[in-house]
Amino acid sequence: MNDLRGDELVAFLYADAAGLNRGRAVPLADLEQRLATGVGWVPADQAITALGPLGEPNPWGALGDLRLVPAIETQTRVDLWPTVPPLHFYLCDARTLDGETWDACPRGLLRSALDRLRDEAGLSLWSAFEHEFVLGGHVPTPPPAFTMEAFRLAAPFGEQLAAALRQAGHELDTFLPEYGANQFEVTCAPREGIAAADEASIVRELVREVARRQGWRATFAPILDPDGSGNGVHIHFSFRDGSGAPVTYDAKRPGRLSLVAGRFAAGVLRHLPAICAVAAPTTVSYVRLVPHRWSAGWSCLGEWNRETVLRIPETISFGGVDPAVQLNLEFRAADGACSPHFTLALLVIAGLAGIGEDLEPPPLITGDPEALSESERAGLGVTRPPASLTEALEAFDADELFAAEVPAELREGYGAMKRREMEILENVPSDEACRRYASVY
Repeated sequence: MNDLRGDELVAFLYADAAGLNRGRAVPLADLEQRLATGVGWVPADQAITALGPLGEPNPWGALGDLRLVPAIETQTRVDLWPTVPPLHFYLCDARTLDGETWDACPRGLLRSALDRLRDEAGLSLWSAFEHEFVLGGHVPTPPPAFTMEAFRLAAPFGEQLAAALRQAGHELDTFLPEYGANQFEVTCAPREGIAAADEASIVRELVREVARRQGWRATFAPILDPDGSGNGVHIHFSFRDGSGAPVTYDAKRPGRLSLVAGRFAAGVLRHLPAICAVAAPTTVSYVRLVPHRWSAGWSCLGEWNRETVLRIPETISFGGVDPAVQLNLEFRAADGACSPHFTLALLVIAGLAGIGEDLEPPPLITGDPEALSESERAGLGVTRPPASLTEALEAFDADELFAAEVPAELREGYGAMKRREMEILENVPSDEACRRYASVY
């Protein structure tokens, strides 16, 4: 009998600066010979906007060629559905034709930043991306938030997602129906270094595939309705030393945050406006970055505080769990349109600068920053994040640290792409802009 699923293809995917995984596929029979040399790619593809058109002018134009070379450890193969081919892909590094890492590759930038964190500060980064997304097409009316009704009406989505993650070698931490209409959240266990950003890109594809197999659609767009809830990507991170011991926790310091972790946090807050250009990368991202949306309405460090860009989550004191292992920092300004690799790279670059400059750890904000007077906020260094993508891009262009540490082609290509995106949406109402992004992410 003929196999109606056809011949298996393996996709070589590039996690690009627009937060999308693009690429091309090869027959499974050719995989072994392709692992070393990859497939061809075009530099200007890095400047393709999420909405379609190419950013112009970009640094590459019609010139040049690259190779997408698979990172073997990212192999993902899920075979859960008997009537469709397996989902089989690798994430790739973009390399020049002599095999060197391409300057404009976000994955390469992250690898370099993590190497510097290890070499200069003696630290390894462990992180996990907490994804929120909206599932569409499975119910006519959204069920109440967080309820078993919401779980069961989405079945077998959660169960198949758990199986897909397991087959792909990832450890599901939690899956839950979230606060927003038809919104869900998925988290996986923390991973070291670049593996965390790889996992973030892989999880997005698995979520989309599981939804697709049910005839539904999942979107990670920052917000679907200007008056509704947004989809954040909260990045939790902590540090370990060369022996593998956790070094984020110090019971004697404010918030139990170690000095080195506090200095890292200070670096992130100092460069936050520029980081937002990549972490919150769409025109509608800034609809959710306002006070009282439980997103990241204020640029400061909070203890157990969901109004702040950086938060120290609570730890538990029972069950025999060591708080030194639990304690982490949570970056709350990112959303589902961001490039996980580019975003994490900027966080590391900024945090490492905070360590290198011996910055004073930021004060802890325990209440609502909006309840403070303007003079109190000024004294504590509490500010608002950028109010628009335009503001964030201006900050990115003006940031001297990123000008020195992020290759010029990546900065220029990213800026061209995002400014073209803003041109496309210049006269588009917010609700229509939300709809367009939802159709992409």
